[in-house]
Amino acid sequence: MSDPIYDYDPAAALESEEAIAVFLADALETGDAAYIAKAMGVVARAKGMSELSRETGLSREQLYRSFSEQGNPTLKTMLAVMRALGVDMTARPHEPVA
Repeated sequence: MSDPIYDYDPAAALESEEAIAVFLADALETGDAAYIAKAMGVVARAKGMSELSRETGLSREQLYRSFSEQGNPTLKTMLAVMRALGVDMTARPHEPVA
């Protein structure tokens, strides 16, 4: 007998600013813009699109569109959302691949 398979939503695990920061840092390290946008969408859903919309002044539709798989959020949108999520974007020297 096989066990049932359940859908996993990573947004359910993002309950703290620390968890969100780790999740986003991992996404940012990939350097893949589409993956980063999708990860931001997961975090936005975890926070709640309506709440995020109120805190950023961006419409829910704009948030959904920006952080969809085909989305391409502007830096202004990224910074507004990250501020509302309680996380910062930082820079560090790039480590060469060995």
